[in-house]
Amino acid sequence: TEFLLRRYVASHLARGIKATLAGLAALVLLTSGDDTASQLDKVLQRGSLTILTRNGASTYYLGPDGPTGPEVELAREFADYLGVELGIVTAEAFDQLAGMLYSDQGDLIAANLTRTPQRELRFNFGPDYLETSIVAVYRRGQKRPRSLEDLAGLRIMVLAGSSYEEMLREASKTLPGLAWEARSDVGLEELLLAVSDGAIDATLVDSTIFALNGHFYPRIAAGFELPGALPHAWAFPPGPDDSLVQKARTFMRQFQDSGRLDSLQEAFYSTGDRMERVGMIPFLRQVRERLPDLLPLFQEAAETHDMDWRLLAAIGYQESHWNPRAASYTGVRGIMMLTRSTARQMGLTDRLDPRQSIEGGAGYFLNLHGRIPDRIGEPERTWMALAAYNMGMGHLEDARVLTQRQGGDPDSWEDVDQRLDLLSQEKYYRTLRYGYARGFEARQYVRNIRSYYDTLVWMDTHAHPLLIAGH
Repeated sequence: TEFLLRRYVASHLARGIKATLAGLAALVLLTSGDDTASQLDKVLQRGSLTILTRNGASTYYLGPDGPTGPEVELAREFADYLGVELGIVTAEAFDQLAGMLYSDQGDLIAANLTRTPQRELRFNFGPDYLETSIVAVYRRGQKRPRSLEDLAGLRIMVLAGSSYEEMLREASKTLPGLAWEARSDVGLEELLLAVSDGAIDATLVDSTIFALNGHFYPRIAAGFELPGALPHAWAFPPGPDDSLVQKARTFMRQFQDSGRLDSLQEAFYSTGDRMERVGMIPFLRQVRERLPDLLPLFQEAAETHDMDWRLLAAIGYQESHWNPRAASYTGVRGIMMLTRSTARQMGLTDRLDPRQSIEGGAGYFLNLHGRIPDRIGEPERTWMALAAYNMGMGHLEDARVLTQRQGGDPDSWEDVDQRLDLLSQEKYYRTLRYGYARGFEARQYVRNIRSYYDTLVWMDTHAHPLLIAGH
């Protein structure tokens, strides 16, 4: 058997990594008589599906109620389809993922991975679930690059082991002046910051990444978009065992046909209402149309919990525009957009019932408010509790830790607010306990609520006709 194996490897090595691994696996099965369980059987027997991923906006991060992110939620749907639990293992660097898969640390890579011809030699790929394009990003004020030729001679940095590096390597065969630095110790958000700060001239990112993060770096712009679509797919171990891949294909086909895949991507890749600047026209329209019926419920809950009904109503508007049937793909529902776990914690039986939702939202906010250190007074205490309502108490504490590290006052909302954007930059979040967070969203979230609150206070103190009926 050993002689046959050596001869097999020697004669087939030139056929490529994927073919060799597949042949070896098949030969071992034939010569050893081993009836090892398939990848699918192992997952089902173990009762869990483990994904290998990275911490970031397009993959995985800790939300207010636990792990979330587009890759996590899609994998969770697959795990539910299989009837197993979801496990998550993160890599410190993008180029570590392949080695982790080969060493059986996970069942698949779910990390915003682009399917390329080179990678198809190393993995079994599942079905495509997203298409993006590559965007060349440069610093405003510099000459705009409009093609790969224009990148020649520029200081370019990309992620090591990424499809961007593969593309540059291929392009350099005909563009000898094209050079770049590949880094494994940075994230995509950090590369955008490096362009914004002038540390490098350009980088390459997926169009979805640029759409999510580009407007938080006002000094960067898209130079050009490379032609062709980039398919994204999960990567599974190479070899003849494609049992888990085939199951993923069936799941993804059903998930896409149901429209739920589009809903998931919309939930994470669209900034949506929560990131819009305060719009007073739609707000005042809902004050007229929706608030009158809900006003007694906000006032009743506020009186029960000894809080300002106007603040509670402002939170409700920011969360759902006072829509009792509001629902998000990520599982939050009702006027106060509570998760199942938060609803259970607050003793709710129906999140879509306006009275229960408002009551639960008030209780949850006060729970967070009470966990802010006693030495922090108002209004800082309230603004911090609102940020925690949006992104979780752990990420708020990370922001306060970062504020202190940079010489700011962690008990000052003004100082903490200035650092929230940094929670989405790998340079900072990789040093913090809870990792990546959409701090920029929490920042706008608090600002919106403060504007809605100020408007309701003005209307209330001026005996606005739309509010009098509720008193």
